[in-house]
Amino acid sequence: MSSLSRSRLFSLAAVAAAAALLFTGCAGEPSPVTKAIAGAAPVAESKDPVVSGLQPASGSVSGGTVTITGANLEKVASVSIGGQPAAITQATSDKVVVTVPAAQNFAAGAVPVAVTDSAGKPVATDGKTYTYQVVTPVDQQLAYAMAHWNNYNTAQYGDLNPVGGDCANFVSQTLIARGWQMNADWYNHDAAADWSPAWGYVPAMDDYFRENAAKLGLTEYSFDQRDKIKIGDIVMFDWNDNDSLDHVQIVSGVQNVNGKITIQMVGHNEDTNYRDFDHTITVEHPGAVGHFWSLSK
Repeated sequence: MSSLSRSRLFSLAAVAAAAALLFTGCAGEPSPVTKAIAGAAPVAESKDPVVSGLQPASGSVSGGTVTITGANLEKVASVSIGGQPAAITQATSDKVVVTVPAAQNFAAGAVPVAVTDSAGKPVATDGKTYTYQVVTPVDQQLAYAMAHWNNYNTAQYGDLNPVGGDCANFVSQTLIARGWQMNADWYNHDAAADWSPAWGYVPAMDDYFRENAAKLGLTEYSFDQRDKIKIGDIVMFDWNDNDSLDHVQIVSGVQNVNGKITIQMVGHNEDTNYRDFDHTITVEHPGAVGHFWSLSK
C-alpha cells in the first residue's frame, strides 16, 4: 500500500473515531464547535427584573418622585420605600417611576427600597436605600410638629392648656418652624409670659388669617374641598356649629385611595400625630363644621 493510501486511511479512521466519541459521550465535555455541530441549543437569556439604579437617591421627608432603572422592569408589581408602599406611576422595560411616600413621622435618614415582581418574588436591589432629608419649609414644619406633638416645647413657647387649650399655640409654633415670623399682631414672648390672641386663641387666629390671607399665602377651603388640601395645611373646627371656633390642627397626612381622600392631623388637645379627620367630625364630634386654610408659602 502506498504512503498516500495509508494517509487517507488514517484520516478516515480519525474522523470516524471522533464521530463515535461525539455521539457516545465518551469524549467528555464537547467544545463549542462540537456543540454547534450537534445542534446544541444556546443558553436562554434571563428575563427576570434587574434593578441597577435609583434616581434621585434622596429627597424630601414630605415625599416626591423616584425613577428605578434596570432591565425587564415591566414585570415589577410593587415597590416600597421605608416599608411604605410607593405607588407605581409608570413602568417600562428599563425604568419604573414611583411616588415616594412621606417619611414615617417625617424623620430624616436612609431607608430600604424593596421591589417585588408579578410572581411575588423579591427583586434584588443590591442594598439600595433612599435617604429622606428635611429640605423644604413644609419639611421643617412637620419635623417640628412630630418632635413636639407629645413633647411640649414649654421652654420656648410655654403651655396654654391652663388658660383654655394649647392647640393654637402649637399650630403657631409649627408655622414659625415653617419660616413665618412673629409681628405686632401674632407673637409669643418669654415662653408665653406675653402672647397675642392671634397666636394662641383659635377664633382670633382665624380672624388674623382671614385679614392677612393674601400676605400670608392662605386660601380658605370648605370641608367638602378636601381635594385641595395638602400636608402642612391648617384645619379649623367648630365642634357645636355655633359660629365660634373651638379647635385647630395641622394636616400631617393626605391619602387618595381609589378616589377616596382621607386626611390625618397633628396637634395638641388631643395630643395626636395622625388623628383621623373623618373620625373626628363624625364620631368624636358629630356634626362638627369648619374649614381649611391652605398654605402656599
